[in-house]
Amino acid sequence: MAAFALYLAAALCEIFGCFAVWIWMRQERSIWWLLPGMLSLAAFAYLLTRSPADAAGRAFAIYGGVYIAASLGWLWLVEGQRPDGWDLFGAALCLLGAAIILWAPRSA
Repeated sequence: MAAFALYLAAALCEIFGCFAVWIWMRQERSIWWLLPGMLSLAAFAYLLTRSPADAAGRAFAIYGGVYIAASLGWLWLVEGQRPDGWDLFGAALCLLGAAIILWAPRSA
């Protein structure tokens, strides 16, 4: 479960960083939104390097599934739009795929 927490923290950092740019550009807010956004994106990149995966591509694939689920949580909790059943089904499939990639037995 420590791996999942790591990927979730990375996802939240990436989502916030991108959201800060979204706020600045799409909602015409202060350019100062970019500072915490950039810091958050740097934290995302650092956290992803802490992945237990044996290769960067595998870490990115695992992260992708967690990112999708976390994005739907952001949609609901921050943007106030409840995910529908198809959103949840898709996220569950992505998390299943991420779990298979993460915990699959691998030969040395």
